[in-house]
This record gives sequence, structure tokens and C-alpha cells, in this order.
Amino acid sequence: MMQRIVLISPKGPLYRHRGGIFGRALRYKPLTLTTLATLTPPDFDVELVDEGIQDVPLDIEADLIGMTVITGTAMRAYELADHFRRRGIPVVLGGPHVTLIPEDAQPHADAIVVGYAEDTWPELLRDFAAGQMRARYDQSPTLSLADRAFARRELLPNRYITDAVFEAQRGCLHDCEFCVVPAAWGRKLYQKPVADVVADIRQHGKRQILFVDLNLYADRAYAKELFEALVPLQVQWHGLVTTMFGNDLPMLELAQRSGCRGVLMGFESISEDSLRDCKKGFNAPEDYVQIVERLHAHGIALNACFVFGADHDTTDVFLKTAQFAVDAKIDLPRFAIATPFPGTALYRRLESEGRILTRDWELYDAQHVVYQPAQMSVDELQRGAEAAWKHAYSFASIAKRLRASPALPPFIWAANLTYRRYAHNLRRFYTCDAFVGTPIPPMLQPV
Repeated sequence: MMQRIVLISPKGPLYRHRGGIFGRALRYKPLTLTTLATLTPPDFDVELVDEGIQDVPLDIEADLIGMTVITGTAMRAYELADHFRRRGIPVVLGGPHVTLIPEDAQPHADAIVVGYAEDTWPELLRDFAAGQMRARYDQSPTLSLADRAFARRELLPNRYITDAVFEAQRGCLHDCEFCVVPAAWGRKLYQKPVADVVADIRQHGKRQILFVDLNLYADRAYAKELFEALVPLQVQWHGLVTTMFGNDLPMLELAQRSGCRGVLMGFESISEDSLRDCKKGFNAPEDYVQIVERLHAHGIALNACFVFGADHDTTDVFLKTAQFAVDAKIDLPRFAIATPFPGTALYRRLESEGRILTRDWELYDAQHVVYQPAQMSVDELQRGAEAAWKHAYSFASIAKRLRASPALPPFIWAANLTYRRYAHNLRRFYTCDAFVGTPIPPMLQPV
């Protein structure tokens, strides 16, 4: 008899299907579950559940349940895992949080998978079928992404803005203090052959596509080969890159020809001191405006991310940054609160300084303060981030920013209005007592 596996992507309360802050508009179909499904041997029946778009049935019937876990969803994953194990269903936990801090996840699972699972997931399932599943499976030292089957995207319902989501490479060569990638997987790249990426895009057949690579520009030679291969496909694509991409004019021109219509960059801060502290000194705030102008000149919209809470930040940083985003005409600015994910260099430093305030992983979502800031209170950091969101997404700010946007007006306005909804609903999802009900200080009032 065929055994039944259910793969679940749990969500924290900020992003859950019922009551979460985002609606469908900004969700894309995730690759993790659909990739695990294609790695599952054909003698298993597999079902996927993404809590971002649907409820997790607590009475679900399964022979084995697997969950992918990031730090912000760890508490929910443990809650579900404990529930299913009480029902007698064995549970496997994997993903970034499990890789960063396996000892935290192990008590809640019958088995954990540490690292990428291309080789270990099929091995685990073979062991499970033989009644010999081990407590821990570690990433193969010879992992390769070449010649892998395409993700089974059809196993998730069509409740996303797009299912045309692709991955060319994993990892990053930088060592930013706050980043989970070097902490979990080291400074190493795992690349799919460009021919494999192109074949996946061709078989899927969509013209609007999204790359979820952490940094498509991590290897310039590889990026050049990929962009050249995309030109004849006549697709339009979005992806993640560093600011160095914005200073590489030949690559900008090639990206434009290949169909690039939007990128996400981590600007992080407008302070050189803060960038140096987090080991992102290759960012230069004096270049930001020119980078935006260059991207726009090549028909590329920008989603730029800023992070608040560095040790050099004072309470004037919030509106300065938000106003900079408006003046620079950034198409979609995003603001986050620095989050010391366990296992990262930032977490180790703040822990050694006695500044970690909570290990409630549900608050580790980049919108809650979980450590003591250096030059402001927890409440000032929490409130200031909200003020930045509201300022950047006031109607006047949106109108000013989008005057120069190369993106099609219906789509870029829809994205901005969705972020405006996010900005005005943040308070509903904060659980910090010091934050709830506290008036915004006058210097943080949006104008």
C-alpha cells in the first residue's frame, strides 16, 4: 500500500492565511515544498499544504509529515509537530532554522534534516519505508544541483500572484553580519547549469517570471551566461541582486536585453558606519541615487530594502531614510527591523553583550524588536519603523516616487497600495506591550 506524506509550510501570525497582514496580492508560489515533492520517490503519495494560503487540517491523515521551518515560523512548526506526534504521526523538520540551530528543533521531531535536502530527503524516505529512519540527516558534502527534476508546481493550488518561480543558484559569497546564509551554508555557491534553468522556463511556458536566488549577480560570469540565455526566450523577469549590479553598466544593458524588469536590492542603510558594522561595506550610500537612475534608464524598477536598529542608528534615522526613499524615487521601498537570527554573527555578538531580549522565535520576523538597541528604546525602534513605512507610503509619497518608475502604472500602483495596506496594519500584529497603544512621538509623525 502506498504511504502518504504531507509536506507543510507553517506561517507565523503576520503572514498566516487567516488574519495575516498580507492578502494574496504579494504571494508567489514557493519552491521549497514543490521541490521536495519532486524529490519524493514515486512509491509515496504526497500532498502539499502552505499555511500562507490555506489552513492546516489538524485531523489530516498521513504516514509521515514534513515541515520546512524558518525562524519566524519555528514556534508554529513546533506546535503543529507536537500535535501530530501526539496523534502518532512521525514528523520531520528541516529548513533554514533547523540548519542554523538543530538542537532547538530536535526535541519536536522524529527526524531533522540539516542543510539542503536534494540527497538527504530521498535517503530519509527510503529509511522510513524500511523502518530505519535516523534522528538526523546532514547535507551531502557532494551536493550538486545539476540534472534535477523540475519542481512539481501543480501540487499547490493557484492562489498566488504567480507560479512562474525559478531558481538558478543558491548561496552568497558575502559575509554580512545579519545574514543567515553564511551562518547556515557558508560562503559558497551551488549553481544549476544554465541549460537546466532554461529548460525549466521553457517547459513552464510563462513569459513573466521570478528568480528567487539570493543574489543573481553573485557570480558575474554565471550571471552573464544566464542573461544571454534568457534573451531568445523573450521573457520578462524579476530577481535579487546587490548594489554592485547597479554599477556594472555592461551587465545592466545585458539584463535589459534579457528581459529584466525589476530587481530587489539590499540598500540596508544610508549610514556608512552602519554598513561597515554589518560587513556590507561594498554598499555606498552616495551611489544610491545614481543606481536608481541607472536602473530606471534601463527599464528596471527597484525594490530597495532598508534595515533599522544598527548601533549607530538614532531616532532621526527613520524619517531621514523614508524621505530619502521618496526623493530617490525608489519604486518599492521596504523597511525592516534588524533581526539577530540564531546562529548568525549578529546573534552571537548581541548575545555576548547581553542584549537579546527574547527567544520567542515567532517575533523573529524582521518587524518586531527582539534585542536592546544601542541608542534608542525598544519602543522607539518599533514605532520608528512603522513611521517610516507610513511616510514612504502616504499617497503624496507614492505619487512622487512613481513619477520616474519604468514599471507599468497598473502594476506598480497596485504593489504600492498593497504595501500601504501593510504599513497601516502593522500595529495589529505587534505583541510588544510597550508598543501597543503608545502614541507616536512627534518627531516620528509622518508628514
